[in-house]
Amino acid sequence: MSNTATLATLSGSDPAADPNWWRQAAVYQIYPRSFSDSNGDGLGDIKGITAKIPYLKGLGIDAVWLSPFYPSALADGGYDVDDYRDVDPKLGTLEDFDEMSAALHAAGIKLIADIVPNHSSNLHRWFREALASPRGSDARERYIFRDGKGENGEIPPSDWESVFGGPAWERITEPDGTPGQWYMHIFAKEQPDLNWSNREIRDDFLTTLRFWSDRGVDGFRVDVAHALTKDLTEPLLSKVELSGANGGADGGADGFDDGSHPFWDRDEVHEIYAEWREVFNEYNPPRTAVAEAWVHASRRGRYASPQGLGQAFNFDLLQADFDAAEFREIITRNLAEATESGASSTWVFSNHDVVRHATRYGLPQGGGRHAKGQDGKGWLLAGAPAEELDEELGLRRARAATQLMLALPGSAYLYQGEELGLQEVADIPDADRQDPAFFRNKGVEIGRDGCRVPLPWAAEGPSFGFGDGGAHLPQPAWFSRYAVAAEDGVEGSTLEFYRQALQLRRELQTSEELEWHPAGPRVLHFSRAGGWQTVTNFGDGPVELPAGEVLLSSGPLDGNLLPGSTTVWLR
Repeated sequence: MSNTATLATLSGSDPAADPNWWRQAAVYQIYPRSFSDSNGDGLGDIKGITAKIPYLKGLGIDAVWLSPFYPSALADGGYDVDDYRDVDPKLGTLEDFDEMSAALHAAGIKLIADIVPNHSSNLHRWFREALASPRGSDARERYIFRDGKGENGEIPPSDWESVFGGPAWERITEPDGTPGQWYMHIFAKEQPDLNWSNREIRDDFLTTLRFWSDRGVDGFRVDVAHALTKDLTEPLLSKVELSGANGGADGGADGFDDGSHPFWDRDEVHEIYAEWREVFNEYNPPRTAVAEAWVHASRRGRYASPQGLGQAFNFDLLQADFDAAEFREIITRNLAEATESGASSTWVFSNHDVVRHATRYGLPQGGGRHAKGQDGKGWLLAGAPAEELDEELGLRRARAATQLMLALPGSAYLYQGEELGLQEVADIPDADRQDPAFFRNKGVEIGRDGCRVPLPWAAEGPSFGFGDGGAHLPQPAWFSRYAVAAEDGVEGSTLEFYRQALQLRRELQTSEELEWHPAGPRVLHFSRAGGWQTVTNFGDGPVELPAGEVLLSSGPLDGNLLPGSTTVWLR
C-alpha cells in the first residue's frame, strides 16, 4: 500500500460509486467462526468466507457484515478484542482479509466490519500495561480504575451489575502483590471498559477506522454505540436509583431519555461520532456506519444523523409478536423517525444475539421473545419445552415476515442461515456451551450459542460440509434437512425463496415511501412506487387477494385466496 493507486484499488474507492448505496441495502451478517472452515480446525475463517463468495453473490445481497474477526480469547464470542488492527491468527491473516475484501468488491458486494469501542479485552497490550503500572499512571487512565470503598478498599466503588451478571467491577492485584484498585466492566470481566474521556483512546480509534477503511471496509457496525462516554462523578448512583434503565438489550437506557444515565446514552457520545464522521467523509464514497444503540426511541435519531453514524438499528420488529397491528405501528413510527433524522430505517429479525425468528414464531406467544435476560435480548429459557415448538408454523411465519420486511423502505439485515430456514439449536450439552451468559446465569438463560452453531453446507458428513475437522459447536442431526445442498435448486425451498425475493427486491426497489391500503384487522397491505404491492395475512384463515400479477409468495396460494401466515407481492 505504498502508492495511491494500490490503496484506491484495495479500499474499493470509486468516484462513480453511489454514496447512498447503504440506504436500502440488503446486508448479510456473517459470524465468521461459524460460517465456513477452510483448514479443518473446527473454526470458520476468512478464507472460508472468500470461498463462499459465489454463494453470497447468488443469494443477491448488497453487503456483508462481519462480526468480530480480531485476535480474541473468545470470552464473549470475539467481542473481547486483543488487537483492533489485526486478524485473529486462528481465522487468517491481514493478507487473507485483503483477498476477501477484493473478492467481495469484485462480486459487487460491500464490506461492513464490526467495531467494538466500549471495551477492549483484558489481554490487550494497554490493559496488560495498566496492570503492571501504578495508581494514577497514564496506562491506567486508558481504562476506568477506581479505589474501592471500605477500610481497605475491599468494597466495589458501586453496586452496579454487569450485563452478564455479577458485579460491574473487578479488583486487581497491584504489581507489588497487594489487593488493589477496581476496574469497570459493563460486560464480562475480560472486557474492561475504555476511558473515552482520554484523548489517546479517541485518536487511536480514528487510526483504526482509517486502517480498515484503507483495506476496503465500506462501513462499520458499532457495538454498544451508546455506552462509550460516562459520568463517574461521586457519589455514584446505586443500582436501585438506576433501575429505570432496565429494558433494553446491551443495557438499554429505556428509562432515561434525557442523557442523565451515568454510562448509557449520554449526550457527549455524539462528540465522538462527529469526529468519526469526519474520517468517514475523507473517503469517496464516504464510509457508512450503523449504531447498535438500545436507547429510548426519542434519542435514536441522533446516532443515525448524517452528522453522526448515519444509521441506527431498530430492533422493534425483532421484539414484536407476529401481529398485524403491532407490525404496522412499528413500521409507521420507524419510517417517520428515519425521515426526521435524515437516515433510512433498518429492519432485522435475527442476529448472533437472539433466538432465530423461525423458532420464535413457532413458540407460544412470548415463549422465545419475552424470555429475556438482564440485557433484554430474546434468549430462549433453559426450561422452554421443545414439544411446544411448532416448527412448520414458525418457518411459515418467518418467511412471511421476511418477505414483508424486504418490501419496506430502508436497509434489511439478514443473519447467516436464516435463508435456509434454520431453527435455533436449543439442546447443546452444557459442556459444549461457550457463551459467558450461560456460565454467569446458569439455570436462567442458556445463552446465544443456539444461533451460532456452524452452518450446514452439505446434507451429510461429520460437520455437514462446514469443515473437515468438525464444528466448534455441535450440530444436530436435523441440520441435514436445512443444508444448502438439500435446498439448492429445490422449488419452494427457503433458500430459493430468499434468492427470488432478494433478486426481485433489487429490481422493484424505489423511493423510500410507502402507502397503506385498507385491509382486514389481521392483514397489512401497502404499496411502493411503481405499482409494487405487498399483502401479508397474519391470521389463520385465508383472505381474498387484491387484483394484480403475483410476483412472489412466501407460501402456496389457494387460487385467489391468501392463506394465513403468508405474504404476497403483486404488481
